[in-house]
Amino acid sequence: MNILLALLPAIGWGIQPLILTKIGGKPVNQIVGTGIGALLVAVIVQVGFSPPPISRTVFFISLASGAFWVIGQAGQYHSLKIIGVAKTMPITTGLQLVGTSLISVIAFKEWPGIQNKLFGLGAIILLIVGATLTATTDNKSANQSLKKGVLILVSTSIGYWIYSALPRIVDASGLAIFFPQMLGVFIGAVVYALKQSPKTLITKKSWETSIIGLTFSLSALAYIFSAQANGVATAFIISQLSVVVSTLGSLVILKEKKTTHELTYTLIGLALIVVGSTITVFI
Repeated sequence: MNILLALLPAIGWGIQPLILTKIGGKPVNQIVGTGIGALLVAVIVQVGFSPPPISRTVFFISLASGAFWVIGQAGQYHSLKIIGVAKTMPITTGLQLVGTSLISVIAFKEWPGIQNKLFGLGAIILLIVGATLTATTDNKSANQSLKKGVLILVSTSIGYWIYSALPRIVDASGLAIFFPQMLGVFIGAVVYALKQSPKTLITKKSWETSIIGLTFSLSALAYIFSAQANGVATAFIISQLSVVVSTLGSLVILKEKKTTHELTYTLIGLALIVVGSTITVFI
């Protein structure tokens, strides 16, 4: 039962870009929909689970965490439009893992000792190589689009890094900060929409994509319970299978095309990303 619980975030986060691609819409519509769905789940959880109270400081730090997540997610949504799911998801996963690992070492003094740092450096190299392999293309004319998509992901991944780092400076459970984080996602989405196209706040497509917000937030909630039941290390490792679900799902469900050469490199890259993320947990 605990393993099934651990698989829910991987499945939810894995199918999220697949559902999003099927629904369509502009990235700004998708961000607004994500914010709406996330807030809805957060309100239900806040009322139904009655999480422990938190201080005002913790509340606003958690709120900021959710708002920064929107930066990373907006970049991901734009990249999905440009280079597709099969390339975007492994690259963005690799960037998230590399960034959060480096922050753990620099800001939180993790990986103590030379041996741990060497293992950590090896894991980061695996993540970078894995993400690079998944981006391999035989279509030279697609290189310009690939470069544009990667540039967007690199420049916006800082949002994901801060989203992951901020909750670590507060002393509160994941369930306790869930509501302010999701509220931050909603506020960030509204601010983003107001800057991009205010009318998207009331368009039908934005409300249709709220299912993505439901998928994201329910998966995040499942991850919290998985970490409690299975331990953070096991919960994290299994959740990283989401990149496998999304990448392979894009090939099977969305019919994204890859040559045999590209597919081989993609599968090797996915394996390296999973191995690299596993190593970072056990250092």
